[in-house]
Amino acid sequence: MNDQVRTLDPTSGYGYAVPQEQRNRVLRNTYWLLALSLLPTVLGAWLGVATGITRSLGGGLGLIVFLAGAFGFIFAIEKTKNSAAGVPVLLGFTFFMGLMLSRLIAMVLGFKNGPELVMTAFGGTAGVFFAMASLASVIKRDLSGMGKWLFVGAVVLMVGGIINVFVGSSAGMMAISVAAIAIFSAYMLYDLKQIIDGGETNYISATLSLYLDIFNVFQSLLALLGIFGGERD
Repeated sequence: MNDQVRTLDPTSGYGYAVPQEQRNRVLRNTYWLLALSLLPTVLGAWLGVATGITRSLGGGLGLIVFLAGAFGFIFAIEKTKNSAAGVPVLLGFTFFMGLMLSRLIAMVLGFKNGPELVMTAFGGTAGVFFAMASLASVIKRDLSGMGKWLFVGAVVLMVGGIINVFVGSSAGMMAISVAAIAIFSAYMLYDLKQIIDGGETNYISATLSLYLDIFNVFQSLLALLGIFGGERD
């Protein structure tokens, strides 16, 4: 998704043969769709917390449901990104991700200061996004070389997370969460720079990439806050 084949502009040394007007349009559409995608996420999370529908999805079962649903949706988004069905499929994916996130949110809300922790995680994630967006707009260097290293880091992180589901180590959870915040914050910078430089010209794919970055940073930050800052009654 983040490492698809791209067309380089041979006249620029680096960068992409995409007109500035098109780059600006892709970035603008991506921001609008990203903001819209948060609404189904919130709805899915609220529904999951209110109904407890995901409460039983722990351990291996939860992992299977999450991986099957997430990768199924991502495959469908990539197949429909150039059609009218692309946006509804993406929004369906963000609803599913909110639903999957509800189990962690419900756990954090069980703390006396749970609502404050959720808002802190949201504010921290927004701060990371705005910082990366600002960096992406001023950095002139081509960052496309970061992609392969970030992809390797994300794969290692996913494998570590799968192992920890069965091991159930709190220390492992903390280490994975810290690493996820670092890796997906860097991915945020990389994905934004790709849009700005013209390396990503499909706003649905761009939104999907940034959404996954934001989701992972928020989830990891919330998990850390729950571990270190949760106050029991």
